[in-house]
Amino acid sequence: MTTEETKTAPAEILEKGGSGDTTKIIPDEKKEKKEGLEEEGTTDTAETPLVAGDKDKEGKEKEATKEKDPPPPPPPKVYKQDFEKDVVYLYQFGRTSVLPSLSPFCLKVETWLRLNDIKYENMDHKSKHKSSKGQLPFVELNGEEIADSAVILAKLSQHFGVDPDAQLTKEEKNLSHALSSMIENHIFWIFTYWRSKNPDGLIKGAKLNLQNVLNSKFPKMVLNVVFKLTYIRSAGRKVKAQGLGVHSGEEILEFGKQDLSVLEESLGGKQFFFGDKPSNLDIIAFANLSQIAYIDKSVDYELRDWMAENCPGLMALLTRVKERCYPDWDEMTKTLGMNTHIPVPPPEEKKDDEKEKESKDTEKEPIKEEIKEKEGVKEEEKK
Repeated sequence: MTTEETKTAPAEILEKGGSGDTTKIIPDEKKEKKEGLEEEGTTDTAETPLVAGDKDKEGKEKEATKEKDPPPPPPPKVYKQDFEKDVVYLYQFGRTSVLPSLSPFCLKVETWLRLNDIKYENMDHKSKHKSSKGQLPFVELNGEEIADSAVILAKLSQHFGVDPDAQLTKEEKNLSHALSSMIENHIFWIFTYWRSKNPDGLIKGAKLNLQNVLNSKFPKMVLNVVFKLTYIRSAGRKVKAQGLGVHSGEEILEFGKQDLSVLEESLGGKQFFFGDKPSNLDIIAFANLSQIAYIDKSVDYELRDWMAENCPGLMALLTRVKERCYPDWDEMTKTLGMNTHIPVPPPEEKKDDEKEKESKDTEKEPIKEEIKEKEGVKEEEKK
């Protein structure tokens, strides 16, 4: 007897006058129903509860399986809620008086955006926000977060349909990849090593306003100590963990000279590494080599001086990219403005009713002055 049959038995007993013999009632009724259904050409309804039960069981098993699966990760938090479609919102470090950014990865993304005429806006986040990966830079595009400079350029290139490497041959793309890896995984650590060993030279050479960099109103002397304890120590540990830090300063300097020589020879006498048009390699080279070349000359920096003397092609490349992508360079480094590339809209003309109101207020001024004078005279007479 099925569960459904057991549940319906009491009702049938009442209909038969209270008989307790359920074994006779149920088979007879099933037989009658079956015969009636066979006449109509349908199947036995006694099978229906079993099929439904099986389906319910399968559904419950599927639900149980779904519950066991880990929930999908929540979407990254987007800071810019009122975003404009297809505008890239760039989160990066603040400006300095010698460079748009002391982070070559931030400078790389911004230079790529400018070179490809992509509409973007720097977000003034006071160095408080980081990506879900804990990094800067990151961008937000159409409500989606994209982190890591390499991933950012790849996704933006696909979204906007632009590719500075489109004209390159397969061999050139391979060379570009190799030289880019050398720059970002070796030269980067060479000038990071210098920074970690010369914190005062970095502050002076980059003309850092630490109150602006650290978003703090504490005295500069206090912030100087904080900067050394945070960034400098952290950079030193990372350089050592990377492997470069186990070498002497002279050895690391020699490594830098060798890398720069390779880049100088690869550039040759060309405007850019692969001809007359800048590619991703030119962007990466500019973002990293600027960190060496543009340190103020009031600070002793041997690798900067060696580069200026022995790599005229690279120095010319930096100037070329700078002039092409940063026509607002002087304004940017002087004001430390994050969005000097965005034209400031002209002031709106005042409406006629506002002009009329101002005119009436101007007419009332002499009357007010006259009243004040009369009141002053009366006070003097009372005295």
